[in-house]
Parts: sequence; C-alpha cells; structure tokens
Amino acid sequence: MSSPCYSLRNQFLISMPHLNDQNFSQTVTYICDHSEYGAMGLVVNRPVGITLAELCDHLEIPCPSIANQQQEIYSGGPVRSDRGYVLHRSGHPEEWPGSHCVADDIYLSTSIDAIEAAAEGRFNHDYLVALGCAGWSPGQLEQEISDNVWLSCPANSDILFGIPAGDRLQAAASILGVNLDLLTAHPGHA
Repeated sequence: MSSPCYSLRNQFLISMPHLNDQNFSQTVTYICDHSEYGAMGLVVNRPVGITLAELCDHLEIPCPSIANQQQEIYSGGPVRSDRGYVLHRSGHPEEWPGSHCVADDIYLSTSIDAIEAAAEGRFNHDYLVALGCAGWSPGQLEQEISDNVWLSCPANSDILFGIPAGDRLQAAASILGVNLDLLTAHPGHA
C-alpha cells in the first residue's frame, strides 16, 4: 500500500456522535504516528479510575511525589492494554533519550523510566500516562475518516495537558468550530 497523502500525526481524532464502539465512543484520540504502515494514537479523555500511586503500587515502584500521586491514569485504547505510555512535553528532549518526538514539544515514551520520573516528581513539564493504545492497519484510519467515523483537527497541547479529561472532547471539537451536542447521532450522506 502506498503512503497516505497526508499524515494525521499530531492531530486529534474526534469520535462522531454515531460511533457505537465501546472503545472509542465519545473519545478524543491523539495521533502519535501515521504512515504507510498504519496509525497509532492514545485516547486522552478516558480515565480508568486509578491514580499514578495505584499504578506504581501495582508495578512495585515507589511513588514519593505527593503532588503526582493523584494523577489520573487513562485508557489509551484497546491495543496492548498491559503496556504503559507516557505522553509528555519537554523543553529538553535530551533528558528523555528513549522518547519518540511526536511534535515540536510533545514526546511519547514507553519506558518504565518515564513512569518512575513522574512518580518521583522529576517531570517539570506536563504529562499524561495511559494504559494501552489505539492502532489502525494500513489504510484503515483513512477509510474510517472517509466513512464519517472521525473528525480530525490539529492537536493542541493545552487541551492535552491543561484542561480536565471530561472537557477535552468538546474542546477539541471547538478547534473546528463544532458543537458535538448539535450533531446528529445518526450517520447519513447527502
């Protein structure tokens, strides 16, 4: 398959109201990678109901940072749900050599070191920890967009890290000037 003519990397995917999928209904997904090999992203508005302290307890690592103990952990998607992903901002990429640069100031790490850094309070920038990710095979995401399953728009790091999870879906839609409450829950074609 040829490479996509455009990349959705560093974009938000906003689920359409008619999407009836337990993994993606009412979600905003941050696309971390998109190429001829497929796409990978993290759902960024669905907390799983555990805190960083509880995750660290499960991983048997200390969580001495009082400020970070109550940080929410997110369900990043149904793929590899046993794996942790840390999406973070950094002005100094050299401090995270195992991280993958997604955008100018946004990095993705799958290293336990990033979770340990959050637990120790060594992150002096914004971050989000997710369990699992979302993945699409080559051409699958493009087809889903063509089928009106998703809206896409440029990502905004303030939405990723600066507002509560429950407000991220509508905040992402507002980038496009869309009020999701006004969209029909039934797909159709003109």
